[in-house]
Amino acid sequence: MKREDDFEKRRKHLKKLSDEELFDKFWGLAEEIVQPMLDLGRENTTPAIERSILLRMGFSSLEAGPIVEGTIAKGLMGKGCGNIVWKLSQKKGISVREAGLLLVEGKEWDSVETLFNA
Repeated sequence: MKREDDFEKRRKHLKKLSDEELFDKFWGLAEEIVQPMLDLGRENTTPAIERSILLRMGFSSLEAGPIVEGTIAKGLMGKGCGNIVWKLSQKKGISVREAGLLLVEGKEWDSVETLFNA
């Protein structure tokens, strides 16, 4: 079985485009394809993913657990645990580690809420 060569027919709508227009079209289509994946990554997370992020930030698994649980309890999971710790550290002028340990101790959760709900 021989495949019919329909290249000329399929490229008609692209034939009149310049190299620059083809370049722009390619990257526009690539962005359309990738954007839904980026949106999913930004908008969806799980406790396991958040714990993993905190582990990479230098927290132990015993420290990461209470931060994730506190984030869920405050309804801030969509903000990301690492982001919460980082923003708290920026607000307080302390290290990320110190900010995370405050959250582990149950402190500063009200500050975190105002950071994201203000």
